Amino acid sequence: MPRRRAERGAGRAALGGLLLAAACAGSATPGVHGPTPVPEQPRVLVPRDSAPGGPTVLPPPIARHPAVPPTLARLRGWMPLSATGVPAFLAAHPAWDGRGVLLGILDSGLDAGVPGFDSTTTGLPKVLDLRDFSTEGRIALAPITPFGDTVVVGGRRLGGFSRVRGIAASGPWYGGAVFERRLGEMPAADANDNGTDSDTLAVVVARASDGWVLFADTDGDGSLADERPVHDYLTARETFGWHRGGEPPPLTMAVNFRAGPGVPELALFFDNSGHGTHVAGIAAARGIGGVAGFDGVAPGAQVLALKIARNDFGGITTTGSVMAALDYAFRFAAERGLPLVLNMSFGVGNEREGAARLDAMLDSALAAHPGVTFVTSAGNDGPGLSTMGFPGSLRRGITVGATQPAAFSGVVGGPGRPAGDVLLFFSSRGGELAKPDVIAPGVAYSTVPRWNMGDELKLGTSMSSPHVAGLAALLVSGLAQERREVRGEDVRRALAAGARPFAGETVLDEGAGEPDAEAAWKILHAPAPAVTFDVESLERPGTSAAFRIAPPASDTVVRFRLTRRGGTGQPVELTLMSDVPWLTAPARLRVDGPMATVALVQHPPLDSAGLHVGTVRGVIQGVEGSVVRLVSSVVIPVAARPAPVRVVARLAPGAVKRVVFAADSGRPFRVRMATAAPPQKLIAALHQPGGEPIFGENGIPGGADTMAAVFEVDGRDALRGYYEAVAVAPPTGGITASIAADAAPVTLRLASVRNDSLAATLTGVGDSLAPGRFNIGLIGGENGFELSGEGGADVAAELPLPAWAARMVIDLQLAPEEWERLSDFGFTVLDAEGRILGKNPLNYAHGRLTVDLPRRTGDGKATLVLSPGFTEPGSRERWTGRITVRLEAGRPVALETAGGDEFRLSRDAAAEFRARVGEPPWPLPPGFAPLALFIAESRGVTWSWELPLGPPWPAR
Repeated sequence: MPRRRAERGAGRAALGGLLLAAACAGSATPGVHGPTPVPEQPRVLVPRDSAPGGPTVLPPPIARHPAVPPTLARLRGWMPLSATGVPAFLAAHPAWDGRGVLLGILDSGLDAGVPGFDSTTTGLPKVLDLRDFSTEGRIALAPITPFGDTVVVGGRRLGGFSRVRGIAASGPWYGGAVFERRLGEMPAADANDNGTDSDTLAVVVARASDGWVLFADTDGDGSLADERPVHDYLTARETFGWHRGGEPPPLTMAVNFRAGPGVPELALFFDNSGHGTHVAGIAAARGIGGVAGFDGVAPGAQVLALKIARNDFGGITTTGSVMAALDYAFRFAAERGLPLVLNMSFGVGNEREGAARLDAMLDSALAAHPGVTFVTSAGNDGPGLSTMGFPGSLRRGITVGATQPAAFSGVVGGPGRPAGDVLLFFSSRGGELAKPDVIAPGVAYSTVPRWNMGDELKLGTSMSSPHVAGLAALLVSGLAQERREVRGEDVRRALAAGARPFAGETVLDEGAGEPDAEAAWKILHAPAPAVTFDVESLERPGTSAAFRIAPPASDTVVRFRLTRRGGTGQPVELTLMSDVPWLTAPARLRVDGPMATVALVQHPPLDSAGLHVGTVRGVIQGVEGSVVRLVSSVVIPVAARPAPVRVVARLAPGAVKRVVFAADSGRPFRVRMATAAPPQKLIAALHQPGGEPIFGENGIPGGADTMAAVFEVDGRDALRGYYEAVAVAPPTGGITASIAADAAPVTLRLASVRNDSLAATLTGVGDSLAPGRFNIGLIGGENGFELSGEGGADVAAELPLPAWAARMVIDLQLAPEEWERLSDFGFTVLDAEGRILGKNPLNYAHGRLTVDLPRRTGDGKATLVLSPGFTEPGSRERWTGRITVRLEAGRPVALETAGGDEFRLSRDAAAEFRARVGEPPWPLPPGFAPLALFIAESRGVTWSWELPLGPPWPAR
């Protein structure tokens, strides 16, 4: 499940442009009028995935009909099964459609009330259990006392209590309440479909002769007299939902009871994200939208839906939820004697590849259950290198990247692979990891809850992962029916060995390529290797590939350690073969003991900037496919130090051009990506040192001339190291792309801030004379503080919302070593009524949340909520986060600089500018310091630094 990053773009450019306009007009007061010069800026974000995010709005009641009916979606091929050979496989093996296999979906939930989850191809129940491990559905219960035929629960009076007495005559009876606003954002939060998210929905719990049951006033008539008792889903596979009139419920609920010595524990199971229902439909739905034959990959499989994520604060996993759900799935499958395939379309970014505790715990669990096949998404942080998230970085699972099939680009396919099949630009790539394992369609029309109708078409690696999980279920179904041993490692090897590579892609982009079901089945029938290995690069312990970014150098030796899985065993003779001439390996490697080390020699072309990838494959005689892959990559930057970059490249449909360049800490820079002609379009992305996408919007469209995609990185955000700019051609045609990167010709030092004045020094750092104009303005206020907590409990802090603030920007920084202990971290801002103003779960240890604030007539308050999710169940570990809060006004105020605002600086020359700040133009909340924007304009380009001005200003 995806998260996103990037520079703030349009709003920032507008602030800067307005400040420049004010300065050029010679005014230091707000309310400047007239034309505002706005520099080139990024365009809007290209849609990617169904991951939560975006502005908070209250839409009208939910749509009644999907935008595209399922019959038309089927005709268009929007469940792209042919990409992986599913129709041909099922035609040859009609009984191996997943029947006899349990497909576990670890996700945001599953709406079992929508068409597609009624039954399997053999008439068995499709969904065997729905179980909540996220804690989102927990309902606090308390004893209730009826008065005659009525009872009051959660402030609501319900009649018809005789219906409850008929089931449990003498009690005890308990009551609880669902508060819609705690379900997250509209329309999912409108559980009873009345157009608001402010309702309290009461439930009554009683003990019947066959166990605990729940009653709810589902039709809203104020009475329980006509309501039916709902049992635990595992007991009776019953569901319920609040609704209006004769309409079906927008959100289907299931009940989880856990008996205890006193009050029973109640949790409601639902999908208020839509993500899990969509994922499950791709993997195993039968009759999507009620259309016969419109199926997911494995319509014969049965489904176990395990809710590991709470959507109220951003679709985040909670402490221990992943491991608890995994343990439940292992036990559930074993008790029923069913082979198990698991899908987890969730993940976050690696700070240090190979170090995540979640990876280690999953690998350990899978080692103890070798018959289980585990499939997970690569992540949506591409197209930059080293963007593979965890748990996609685990060793014993199948990690899946995403493709866009031709059916979604409008291109007519020819023989072989259809002309429009390309890798989706945002699919996470390997680098320090030899991942992904395979790729699969990352776009699909699938099942969604009724409240989410109209959003049946979603895209992301979240969608490619269940496609491969469905493929695994087909293979396991065949193995089980032939009464052959099922091993997850065999399934992974077969899918990879039978995959088709895409032309022009590297192993870091696509792994082995796109699987084919029949080819994988044939490999499963061939002799299997007697041994498998874990691979570790000794250049960076914990990683699985050799990866470095460095200027041209002489030959380099890289070493790998191969560790045998399952003990020492017999000696193994591997034949090693390199697929590129610049990477050499010994011809053979004999492994006698539990591990062995192999050295490879890199001698990449020294005069060719860019990515060079080589793979050494280890094979065993008589075994089809590779037993070992040793991936080695070298990136040669276009410049080893900050310098102007100009690159032009011709790109085939869907192809990428990577340009790696150096940047300095605190020195702003600008990247511009454009096409050669107006009809051509591209997607532009920018990645920080280490691979993390830049803050804000990333993966933005660009065209020719003024429609270019532009990233302007503020000096505050600029890091020392190598950035990666990537231009991606659309799947519909080739383009000529240009990539230009320029660093600011000056650096800034804020020398002093005393009393009501400041001094700023510009120093020339460019190779030529830098003439220009320097402007200073106040744009708001800033405060910083720490929050800490223990275990998975939410931690909240009150934030001021002054009437003048138009935008709030919050940065949250955790220590990287703390990040590795987590599976997720929620990052949410609520208004005074508890509605979500903004949410952006952390994807790395450092995250940013930007909230455009609604208009207000007076000062107010907001609440920042941090929601840690530790990997270990029951964790009481401590964490500390550093928070920076910036409040930005709708209009900045330009300051007049003493002695003018012009400069002409050669290298190492300096100019000092002084300005009188005076009293802040806005009443700053206590603890906030004035926030200034410094802009140097030179040769038509602006460079900015957004910095606080020393200690907090006295509160007024």
